[in-house]
Amino acid sequence: MAKILIIEDETAIAELEKDYLELSGFEVTMVSEGKAGLMAALKDDYQLVILDLMLPGMDGFEICRNIREQKDIPILMVSAKKEDIDKIRGLGMGADDYMTKPFSPSELVARVKAHLARYERLVNNHTKTNETIEIRGMKIDKTSRRVYVNEEEKILTTKEFDLLSFLAEHPDHVYTKDELFREIWDMESFGDIATVTVHIKKIREKIEEDAAKPQYIETIWGKGYRFKI
Repeated sequence: MAKILIIEDETAIAELEKDYLELSGFEVTMVSEGKAGLMAALKDDYQLVILDLMLPGMDGFEICRNIREQKDIPILMVSAKKEDIDKIRGLGMGADDYMTKPFSPSELVARVKAHLARYERLVNNHTKTNETIEIRGMKIDKTSRRVYVNEEEKILTTKEFDLLSFLAEHPDHVYTKDELFREIWDMESFGDIATVTVHIKKIREKIEEDAAKPQYIETIWGKGYRFKI
C-alpha cells in the first residue's frame, strides 16, 4: 500500500482528498503547516507528496525545493493560483505536476496513480543492466539516471530526465506537447500542456551551451519538439 502525504492547510480540501485516496487503497497522512509538512516528508517513507502552494510557516515552493534536494519521490503541487508564473516556478523547483484548484477529486486520484506507476517502473528498472545513450557529446546513463554533456554532469529532476531520455531515444521524430505529456506523465493533458514547455525550457538551461540556440532539443513551430540527430 503506497503511503501519501498531503500538506494542505484547508482542512475540508485535505479531508476530501484523503477520503478519495483512501477509497483507492492508499495510506494517507495529512499535515496542515509548512515546516511540519517538510519534516514529515523528509523523515518518513512516503511514496508521493501532494503539496499546497500557500501554507503557514513555509510556502510550497520552499518545501518542494527542500524535498527535491533529498528525495526523488513524485511531488504533485496544488494551488488556487492560476498564473503561469506560479506553475513555472513550482515545476522549476522540481514538482512533477501542478493542479489548479478547484479540481475533480477523481482527476487527482488518476494523476496520483499515474505518477506512482511511473515511479515504480523507474525503481524497478534500476536492477536492469546498464543502458546508455550517447549523441554528440551527450551521455545519458539510464541505469544510474545521470546525464553528462562533454563529460560534465548535469543534474536533472525526475521528469526532466524522463523527457530528455525519451526524446533522445527517438531522434528526429517530432512529438506534440500532448503526445509528450501522455508519454512522460502517463495521462491526458486536460488541456494543460504548459508543463511540457516548462520542462523543455529547464532541460535546455541545463544541457545547452546557449539555451536560446538549442543544439539538442529543437522546437518545430506549430508542431512540437524533436531531438536533433
